[in-house]
Amino acid sequence: MDKKDLLDLIKDDDSGLLDIQKKIIPATSDDRLIESFLEINDFFNTHKSEPKSGGDIYEHKLASRLKHIRENKNKIEYLSKYDINKLLVSHVKEFETVSDIFEDDDMDLLSMEDSSIFNIKNVPEIDKDRSDPDFVAKREICTDFDKYEHLFNQCQRELKNGTKKLSTFIESEMKQGDFFILSGVLIYLESIFDPYRGNSQKINRRTRCIYENGTESNLLLRSLGKRLSEVGYSVKDVVDSSTDISNDDKETGYIYILKSLSSDPRINTTKNLFKIGFSTTSVEKRIEKAEQDPTYLMAPVSIVATYRCFNMNPERLERLLHRFFGESCLDIEITDKKGNKYIPKEWFIAPIFVVEKAIELIMNGEIVNYIYDKDNKIIVKNKI
Repeated sequence: MDKKDLLDLIKDDDSGLLDIQKKIIPATSDDRLIESFLEINDFFNTHKSEPKSGGDIYEHKLASRLKHIRENKNKIEYLSKYDINKLLVSHVKEFETVSDIFEDDDMDLLSMEDSSIFNIKNVPEIDKDRSDPDFVAKREICTDFDKYEHLFNQCQRELKNGTKKLSTFIESEMKQGDFFILSGVLIYLESIFDPYRGNSQKINRRTRCIYENGTESNLLLRSLGKRLSEVGYSVKDVVDSSTDISNDDKETGYIYILKSLSSDPRINTTKNLFKIGFSTTSVEKRIEKAEQDPTYLMAPVSIVATYRCFNMNPERLERLLHRFFGESCLDIEITDKKGNKYIPKEWFIAPIFVVEKAIELIMNGEIVNYIYDKDNKIIVKNKI
């Protein structure tokens, strides 16, 4: 066969029989280590702080993972080129009071002419009576902070022991006496004052917010809600649903959250991708052969969280999930080992704290009152 005949044969290969298939290289332990650390980086980039123990299940897992990496010199050295947020280089010194911060200011970066950290300079003066909801209230020293310090200590203890957790912030649920996390700082909403109409004629309320660093502010309630919606969390009690279980309740299985360990670029480049499913058997047993099942994207998976369920209807769960995350479903076609095409269900693109909140709403029956805003990545009240 001459060269021309060979080229004609290749050109006429409509079925692709002569295409060279790329060999899929399975992920190594080093690959998984890098992927696990990149997950921590993603968390830091999103929340502007490293994961802390005692938060939600996902954050607690990342905090534990970071701790073990920091304790292994070989892992630190191997991951150094991926440490874009300097999480493995050095640890920030912890301070107990505002005074400790200034005493540690060796480079005199915090010094001011009048020695007050609460005077803002070189910015236009702001009218204190301004009613614009975006008005940023000035923080001042909280002179009676000793009345509230024990509340912050108790809240921190409860976050650590698991009786409280960080939850998706929902503005309509804000009330006096609640705790919130804003940009890594714990806030106590001490008071919400009577509503009034400002220059814009919109009803608003002034608040008294106490911060764990010993300061306070009188933020407008709408301004506080806006900031918390962007970069904040609510601190909620962890409800032990087992205390409400009676002999009439039937244990039906587990709701689970999974993360794919696929090497397929269509999958491993999709951030915040999780599978939410239901199993009547243990989740570990259910996913034993995940790499052979298109339901699990023909790849191994890791368990993010499981929830024990009573009286759960799997079909209803699936309907609720697809109604809630309908616009955030993974749109992909998977081919199994027999060449059959399959479109997997129950894989959704949403931050883990949103997924966990959605499951909480499903289990308490309140999910019908909420919708997922995929553009802002938050759960909001259904206005209909």
